[in-house]
Amino acid sequence: MNATKLILALIGFFSLSAAHAGAVEEKKYKTENVIVIIMDGPRYTETWGDSTHQYIPHLANDMAPHGITYTAFRNNGPTYTCAGHTAIATGIYQRIDNAGREYPKNPSMFQYWLKATGNKRQAAYVIASKDKLAVLTDCKNRKWKGQYRPYSDCGVNGLQTGYRSDLTTYERSVEILTKEKPNLVLINFRQPDSWGHAGRWDRYLSSMKKSDEYIYKLFQFIQTNQHYKDKTTLFVTNDHGRHLDGHKDGFISHGDGCEGCRMINCFAYGPDFKKGVITDVTRELIDIPVTIGKMMGFTIEKSKGQVMTELFVDC
Repeated sequence: MNATKLILALIGFFSLSAAHAGAVEEKKYKTENVIVIIMDGPRYTETWGDSTHQYIPHLANDMAPHGITYTAFRNNGPTYTCAGHTAIATGIYQRIDNAGREYPKNPSMFQYWLKATGNKRQAAYVIASKDKLAVLTDCKNRKWKGQYRPYSDCGVNGLQTGYRSDLTTYERSVEILTKEKPNLVLINFRQPDSWGHAGRWDRYLSSMKKSDEYIYKLFQFIQTNQHYKDKTTLFVTNDHGRHLDGHKDGFISHGDGCEGCRMINCFAYGPDFKKGVITDVTRELIDIPVTIGKMMGFTIEKSKGQVMTELFVDC
């Protein structure tokens, strides 16, 4: 064999070896479904930051042993409902109209996933007590607008129809998950935020406990339902917090960069994740969809979010 043929043979060998190594390194995740649940607007001081966990007993006692709880999770963008949910859905912080009169600028994880998989629209769902969150089903980007849109079940009957109770949202979530079996879902429970704005401290606390109950029931559902059992990753977080006592009007409002508004909860559970871990790794809202993309086979363009590598069992 002359020198030229030898070099070509070596190049071919190392190319095949590299390709084989890449195939070995490529991670196959057990996750086939992802559900993100947002408890709208509680303060960290009444949730995980309260050592008694009296208003989130299920999250703290029944769910935490099965997944990872973050003690340094944040919203580092605008701290109000539509902006917080937009960050979770798109992986990009932006200021956006908070009354549901504006779509996000950028495509959502739902649109990226539907395009990547070719799945039917109802395989992705936005389910929300707040009607205005139906804006998460589309974006203003000209290349994506009107395309690969997930289904939605928001408010009384869609955008600009008014809010509904969290009980209705819980019941609709179970119905949709049971009948339509979507693979990528966002669910919003609004009442802690609504009662906070109403200045009702007692109802703010009791609604947080009720949201915790709904979340736990959904957690039990995905552990037992044939479509979701052992194949589903769950994120539970908040879109924003609230002002701390002594800052502006305290728990009644939110929307600035104070620590009360920025510091929020995050719990993660799934077949690819560690169990029974409490971590102080600092993460933020835009990391959630980027991590989902890693598991579900899509990449969110222009996002500054990072994959939450500490979640995975092999890290």
